[in-house]
Formats: sequence, C-alpha cells, structure tokens
Amino acid sequence: MTDPGVLVLAGTPIGHAEDASPALLTALTEADVIAAEDTRRFRDLCRRLAINPTATVVSFFDGNEGARVAALIDHLEAGRRVVVVSDAGMPAVSDPGYRLVAAAADAGIRVTAVPGPSAVLTALAVSGLPTDRFCFEGFLPRKGGERRARLAGLAAEPRTMVFFEAPHRLAVFLADAEAALGADRRAVVCRELTKTYEEVRRGTLAELRGWAEGEVRGELTVVVEGAQVSGDPEGALAAVQAAVASGQRLSEAVAEVAAAHGVPRRQLYDAALKSRGER
Repeated sequence: MTDPGVLVLAGTPIGHAEDASPALLTALTEADVIAAEDTRRFRDLCRRLAINPTATVVSFFDGNEGARVAALIDHLEAGRRVVVVSDAGMPAVSDPGYRLVAAAADAGIRVTAVPGPSAVLTALAVSGLPTDRFCFEGFLPRKGGERRARLAGLAAEPRTMVFFEAPHRLAVFLADAEAALGADRRAVVCRELTKTYEEVRRGTLAELRGWAEGEVRGELTVVVEGAQVSGDPEGALAAVQAAVASGQRLSEAVAEVAAAHGVPRRQLYDAALKSRGER
C-alpha cells in the first residue's frame, strides 16, 4: 500500500519577491503537484524567483475549489506531494484551501505549512492599535444591508478587528463602519503593504471615510479599534499604583487589574506610564 503524500500550504510574498523564504523555494521545486490560485501569476512569481518547478500545475481558486478537491485528494492518497499557493499570503486564510485541508484531515493525510507573509498580521503589527487580542473578519458581504448587519453585530466587540476590502468599496465600508461603530473609533487603512507605494493611513473612521471618498487603489487591509470595555478606569489605575508600590512588576499588575476591573490592558498600561511621567 502506498503511503499517503503530504499537503503543504505555502505562504507567498504579499509584495516583493525578495520576501520569499528559502523554504518556499524548496517546497515549490520538490512538489509533485502545485495548486495555484492563478496559474499565470504563479508562473510570474517563479520567474521572479528564478526557479522552474517540474510539478504539474493546476488552477485552484474559489470558483473551482470544490470540484478540484477530489482529484487533489487522489494525488495525495497516491503518495504525491501537493503544494497549495494563493496569489499572495497564506492559503486558506480568506483564500482557497480550507475545503482541501478539511478533506485531507478527514482522510488522515498529513497537512503542513511553509510559513509566509500575512496581510492580516502585517497590518495589525503596523497599525499602532492593540495587538494582544484581535479578530479577523475578512471581506464583509457586498450587499449593503448584510454588511451593515455584520458591522452592527461588531459594535461591542472589544478586540481589535481586521478586515479586507476592495478599493471601490472602501468608502462605503468606512461609512457603514462609522455609522455602526462610531465616528470617533480609531482605525487604520493599510494599502499596498510591503510594496513600493505602501501607505498606512491612520485616523478616526470619520476622517478615513472622508479620505477614502477620493480615488484609492491597491490591496487594502483595514484595522479597527475594538470597543472600549465599560469598567472603572480610575479605580483600576489606583489598584495598579498600589500593587507597584508593594513591589509587583508593572506589567503583571496591569494584567491582573485589567482583568479584574474590566478595562483594556493597553489603555491601563498607558495610563500607568503617564501617571509615572514616562509617557
């Protein structure tokens, strides 16, 4: 009996080809089958990476993912190494791959990954908004009513939220977010991350909505501040100050008090530093 193959999810650069890891080049050159979201863009990536994979390359995008899964599972059960690549970033994260991974797991086939760039984490990291807890919402529905309903359901979400959006829908998305989450909610629009014309635009939802009414182009990731948790910030700050005075480390005191008082940890930490004249 043939040992099953391996399914590899390979992260590809979200900007410059130079960001590709040596592990990605190895995965592509050692693959038996490569399932690519866009075969033309994949071959262009190979050209820029100066590699010439000998694997069979098949298209694998949202429109045909369901139909491709059975054939790819057959390849895996025959002992072949199948590598999945999206146009940019990590497969299966708002890109094709989820159905294939689920089918491979059900069949007892090993699934692994070649880590690579992620627009989600890159945008979160450069946003300047809290990163200790966050949620990824991907693309919201295109229909206005459904999109507004999703945003209304996120109005009390305390975690930082990350969204993908198309350039031609950015202004209406920000307008709907402003109406649902509040005009003063902080947000960041990241455009063309890691590329030549990268732009990180920070402001309130109202400010960003006004900016987006002009022409905006490129790949977009939007990061929005979570809702402020109601609590007792003054009492929490006093508790932190007392804990530090008794010898506890500031970071430990903030973590414990924030949880107990229901206030955001980052906000409490900043307030504690400010009270000590350090910010």
